Amino acid sequence: VQLQASGGGLVQPGGSLRLSCAASGSIFKRNVMSWYRQAPGKQRELVAAITPSGFTNYADSVKGRFTISRDNAKNTIYLQMNSLQPEDTAVYYCNARHVVTDFRAWGQGTQVTVSS
Repeated sequence: VQLQASGGGLVQPGGSLRLSCAASGSIFKRNVMSWYRQAPGKQRELVAAITPSGFTNYADSVKGRFTISRDNAKNTIYLQMNSLQPEDTAVYYCNARHVVTDFRAWGQGTQVTVSS
């Protein structure tokens, strides 16, 4: 499994960004797809996840602001981020976790910087 994340950048507080993560094949039926982030000096944390059945869950800090979704035809997941705040600044990673084997694959990360 190969994952290619994109869409990061510099945005002002209150702004929006949409991250994309393209998978190398049709993996969504057997993998939980997630977005993680890691800020400087902090541990990597789960931001949002979507299961094969479409169930989603979010970190409390992003509920109501971020939305995870997927396009099965394009083998791509998205993270729509609204009302961005400086504390959202981090490198964002997409992750695939196989529901049977627990094998995990990571994308290369994309930098999100929220600053005025």
